Amino acid sequence: MILLVFVTVLWAFSFSLIGEFLSGQVDNDFAVLTRVLLAALLFAPVTVWRNIPLPLKSGIMLCGALQFGVTYLLLYRSFSILTVPEVLLFTVFTPLYVTLIDDALNRRFSASALIAAVIATLGAGIIRYDGLSQDYLTGFLMLQVANITFAAGQVGYKHLMAAYPLEIPAWRSFGYFFFGALLVALPSYLLFGNQDMLPASALQWGILVWLGVVASGMGMYWWNRGGCQVDAGTLAVMNNALVPAGLVVNLTIWGRDEAIVPLIIGGSIIASSLYVNRVLRQLSHRSQPVDPAG
Repeated sequence: MILLVFVTVLWAFSFSLIGEFLSGQVDNDFAVLTRVLLAALLFAPVTVWRNIPLPLKSGIMLCGALQFGVTYLLLYRSFSILTVPEVLLFTVFTPLYVTLIDDALNRRFSASALIAAVIATLGAGIIRYDGLSQDYLTGFLMLQVANITFAAGQVGYKHLMAAYPLEIPAWRSFGYFFFGALLVALPSYLLFGNQDMLPASALQWGILVWLGVVASGMGMYWWNRGGCQVDAGTLAVMNNALVPAGLVVNLTIWGRDEAIVPLIIGGSIIASSLYVNRVLRQLSHRSQPVDPAG
């Protein structure tokens, strides 16, 4: 849980940096490719190349391709179609996808996780509903695909690490995550990248380095490791904690005008969803029959 909270704060600052200094100024595909390359270079020297099951390697690469590659390419593109409030609003459905994918992989239905995700989605929606533009459908659908791939990546990684326990530390195999993302980001840049929109200042290069090494490299690892340590309901709720965190950063650092009352109400609802999830899970465990032979 501590890791998820820490990364939420880290990504809240990252979101602001993208909006302030990169969006519309640096090519989207180049920005994503740079982040992926730097993160891959960070983990490559410590990656174990042998004695890791092929299904685990392939699975981690698939998670990286989805959670980092596809998600971020779509997210960056959405800024050219949607306003920032719309982008934030349309990402609030991620918790629902987290719970649904987790239930599908477990072949079960978890009411507590779904209820918590719905509450968190409601809270984030209250914070970020700021009216919708007329031509928002394309952006909405684009972000729903991004939400699904982001959810699938983190839930998939959680299940993979449970199915293939390793004696080596998890960071020795996480490089495959970024290698998988590279298989998506590199072709996308070669096909769609605009070489006339490369970083034009040391500040933009510095932000890309920080985003690649810290926010992407360490942030993705910490987030996925944190996701392995909590239940699906908590992981789903934490996916929406970025909304109030990002708005607080905009309000305190960049001086953006944000509606304080919706921020307080929505943030409180998101926080309460964590409590609801914990209570419902405790009640569910208590209601389970005890095996008399056990």
